[in-house]
Amino acid sequence: MKDLTPLRQIGQSIWLDNLSRSHLREGELQRLIGLGVSGVTSNPTIFHKAVSDSPHYRADLERLRHSEPDPERRYEALVTEDIRAACDLLRPMYEASGGDDGYVSLEVAPRHAYDTEATVAEAQRLSVLVARDNLLVKVPGTPQGVAAFERLTALGVKVNVTLLFSLNHVVRIFEAYIRGARAWLDAGGEPARLKAVASLFLSRVDTLVDQRLDALATPEAMQMRGKTAVAMARLAYQRYKDIFQGPAFAELRAAGVRPQYLLWASTGTKNPAYSDLLYVEPLIGPQTINTLPDKTLQALLEHGRIAPTLEEGLHEAEAHMVRLEHLGILPVQLGEQLQADGVRLFAESYDRLIALMH
Repeated sequence: MKDLTPLRQIGQSIWLDNLSRSHLREGELQRLIGLGVSGVTSNPTIFHKAVSDSPHYRADLERLRHSEPDPERRYEALVTEDIRAACDLLRPMYEASGGDDGYVSLEVAPRHAYDTEATVAEAQRLSVLVARDNLLVKVPGTPQGVAAFERLTALGVKVNVTLLFSLNHVVRIFEAYIRGARAWLDAGGEPARLKAVASLFLSRVDTLVDQRLDALATPEAMQMRGKTAVAMARLAYQRYKDIFQGPAFAELRAAGVRPQYLLWASTGTKNPAYSDLLYVEPLIGPQTINTLPDKTLQALLEHGRIAPTLEEGLHEAEAHMVRLEHLGILPVQLGEQLQADGVRLFAESYDRLIALMH
């Protein structure tokens, strides 16, 4: 593909799962936007790598070491500049889409993942600090994060709910969005102000499920490897349609509230035996977002096969999830484990990132 137009014609947005000052100052993000990238996601791991690798932070960090005593505020000062710059580059897309697209995500500090009050307060503070309409504040899909998300939606804050690893997680988030949106409208809020996405992580699901299948080592188990995440994502999209195209959302939809789109996250293939586009080609469909690391985006542009595939193989997807349970591999339980692991890993990345600020 010369650009991402074929995907946009189907109705899927492609976001870049990376942000660094090198991308901004050396023109790479602008180039990718020209190819059709319409959003950016970030997280503590991405920013740790950016600050570690890019020379463009050194002068500002040295200045901040003398002017800002708090290492966390130094970090915020650095990344807020990047987030604002990316938001500004994507502003034309945001305006052209009427607020449907063109967003940049910034994550609340992972240590607040199990604290509803702190998450709400931090999300509001970051929203004010960045001061861009096309910012999505990332909050985790933990039980406390779900409660925070509902309250933030009721306050009109735009949110990317991250670290979702199961169908249960997805449905819980969709229901929280509907409750929050109703409260926002009841308080006189403008319907079109609301925007939220639900980030369903994929490759980590296959990594963990494949470990369990490998341990069983039966012919049936070995044939099921590498298929769980795509099956889960396809079923999640059906839940999305049931909820947001059904009666539960009808009144809000009529009032002009946007549905909460699914976003495919963790889409870089971790197992080299699998296709480098395992989490891209089978999951193309309207009203979805796929956020891709640079390498996966390059693979998509070089040899991606584009077709509306997201609703293919639904019976097989259902059967796959049932077979997992029959084998004693319970997706709901694995989702909880992966979410806890995800919070821990992001917290570790955040701590390493703050250590760079000293």
